[in-house]
Parts: sequence; structure tokens; C-alpha cells
Amino acid sequence: MVDIVVLGATGYTGRLIAQYLATHPQRSSFTFGLAARSQSALEKVFRGLNLSKDDVPAFTVDVTNPSDVDAVVQQAKVVINTIGPYWRWGTSVVRACVHHGRHYVDLTGEVHWIKDIILEFDYAAVKSGSIVVPCCGLDSVPSDVLAFVANKTLKTFGGPSTTIDLSTSAWKLGGASISGGTFSTILTALEDVPKHKLLAARQNFVLSPVKGTHSPRPRMLYTLPYSHRPIYGAWYFMAITNSQVVQRSWGLYELARRANHHNATAVASFSYGPNFKYEEFVILPSALYAMMYSIIFAAIATLLVLFQPARWFARRLMPRPGEGPSEKQLQGGSVKITNITSSIPNSQGEKIIVRSIFQGRGDPGYFLSSIMISECALALALDGATLPQISKGGILTPMTAFGDVLVERLRRSGHFDIESELLVGTEPRKTR
Repeated sequence: MVDIVVLGATGYTGRLIAQYLATHPQRSSFTFGLAARSQSALEKVFRGLNLSKDDVPAFTVDVTNPSDVDAVVQQAKVVINTIGPYWRWGTSVVRACVHHGRHYVDLTGEVHWIKDIILEFDYAAVKSGSIVVPCCGLDSVPSDVLAFVANKTLKTFGGPSTTIDLSTSAWKLGGASISGGTFSTILTALEDVPKHKLLAARQNFVLSPVKGTHSPRPRMLYTLPYSHRPIYGAWYFMAITNSQVVQRSWGLYELARRANHHNATAVASFSYGPNFKYEEFVILPSALYAMMYSIIFAAIATLLVLFQPARWFARRLMPRPGEGPSEKQLQGGSVKITNITSSIPNSQGEKIIVRSIFQGRGDPGYFLSSIMISECALALALDGATLPQISKGGILTPMTAFGDVLVERLRRSGHFDIESELLVGTEPRKTR
């Protein structure tokens, strides 16, 4: 048995994860294996990364064959699943992990599918002790981390009863690109997923066990509050997924608090408060640019949704599954997300304002995502004793599953900076 197995190791992101694990500073503390459908493609990955099968086991698996999936899952403590679209290929892997009490992480951004696995597997996962964490890459680790660290900073300066009013994240993506697998997932959702499921995925708190205060509605123009200079932006296309994951984190903490959880004191310190609202947008150079971006993006999205010829044409332009950014693009990208979070006013009408920043160096969707999901898997494999105690199993989120353990792992990786500070006039005070 190995600590971690990477499903889809011959895909673009799977290869990046394998490379990261093979060169990790803690490499001597864990074992991992690689799994894929094609034995010949797997051999190519081993040669490209200079890996030995004596050190890294290889598994041949067809995720459409339940017995194949069962056999591989039983060989690992933690499964990293990179095989999408998850709507098509992910359910059998989650089912096997839950049945055998194994842990699971993936890179999905498919809210409709996450809702399905919550309904089908959450209770069983709690019973088997299986920790299942979707969305462990760019979608939606940074958003979840920012809400989490902002809440901690608010409580550090305002006391444990301080709660959040509004949390807003402004994304600045440098050199971001899309792989063929990701684009294939988007088109699969448009063509194969029932429309009522896609519409339901856009409803507030669709993944949360309890309902909360509705977040602000999407709009054509956004601004970041409490900024020294105006920061404008437009709706970010992954905001649906990221907001739903953040709302599920809120809901799991809130449910634990309301239910007088066995560890209620510790859980209460993580609660965002009953009036918590979250939104995010992508930063653009000006208000006019943001308005034009919104109009053009809406037009393209409408074409893709309504017209099959538009999807056919897009398939000819975009990378094919298995393709992704060049090595130069991988190293040259970046992401910087600035979050402003405000507290509910106190009895004097005063608010506490916190600014938190999540910054990563490298292509956000692939290079940085491969690091994020790898560190999530390593947290499950190596840090079980120090993980949050909100649940011993279930369908969780990055922060409810890993909390500060993941924040510190990302910092130590050398690829991320995460900080949070209290805004007091023009003199911010930092906290970690």
C-alpha cells in the first residue's frame, strides 16, 4: 500500500502532480504511486520524470470499470483524482473511496456534481471515516483560504464573538491559460448535464447544509471596498464554484455551532457568523474596460450555451485534452487575490476591516493547482493528528478539512504568500 495514488497521471495536470511529489522536500516521509488507463503512456511518464517502479508503483486502471477502481483505491490511503469531467468519471472513484474508508481530493469545479456526491455519499463517508475534498486547486483553495484567514484576523482583533458581514475577493491573474481537459469539462457540462442541474448550481448555498444570507447578485461592474485607489472589475467565471465552496465551509461551521458539536468551543472560533456574505471578481484596468469585458463575456457564453456550431468551432480553436501551457507559461504566470472583509457593526456602529492577500508564483490553473492539490493530499497522508476536528469524515471543503495545516503547507512550499492585516486608517497591522 502507498500513501498517495495519482489517478490520471498521464494527463497534463497529473504529470505536474507526479513531478511535484517526486521532488517534494518530504519525499522520504511518504510513498506514492501513479495510475492511468494506458500502460504505454504511463511508461512515458516514468521515463520523462526518471522514476523507478521499484520506488513508485504503477497501476493500470479504467475508471469505467468498478473492479479496476476498487482495486486501485484499496492500494492507497489518499487518492488524488485528476480524471475529468468528474460528472462522467468521478462518481465511481468517490464511491470506492467512501466504501473502503480512503481519503480523496480532486480538481473539479463542477458544482452540479459536487451536490450529487454530497447527497449520495456524505453520510456514508462520515460513517466510514473517509474524508472527501473536491475543489483542491485554483478552484477553490484560494477563495476558501481568504475567507478563513480573514475571519481569524477579525476575531484576533475584535474578539471571538466578532462575525463577518461581507467578504470580497478581487482576482488578478497573470499569464493564466486553459488546458484541453478543462475546456472539455466546460463543454461537457453544457452538452450533457441536464439544464435544471446547471441552474440549481447557481443558487445560493446549494452545497451548504444550512441556508444563510444571500450574497450580492452578479453584476457588470465591481469595485473593491476600502481601497487606497479605485479597483474595478467584472464578474469572474469561476465565482459560482468558488462562492459555493466558501458557502459550504460557512455552512459546515455554522451547523456544528448550532448543533452544539462535541467540540463546540473550537468550532465557534471558526464560525463566520449568521450574516456572512461572499463575492469575488476579476480585476480589470478601468470601469469602462470592466463593462466591455462583461458584455463580451456574456455574448460568448450565450453563443456556447445556445448554439452547437459555436461549441464545434471552439473545439477547433482550443487545446485538446492532455494539452496545456508550455514550460515558459507555467513558470511565468501568477495570481494575486486581494480580499477585503468587514465585520458586522458593533453597538457604536463601528466596523472592523481586514485585508488579506493570497499570492502565487507560476501558472495559476495548472502549476499552482498541482501544488495545492498535492499539499492537500500530503496533509491527509502525514498530518492527520493536527487536522481540524470538525468532522472525522464526509464531503468537506479545503478549509474545513485542512484549515491552518494547509495554509502553512502552502507557505512552506515557497510558491505562495498568504497574509492578513487589520486596516486601521492608513496604518495596517499584520497577523498570520
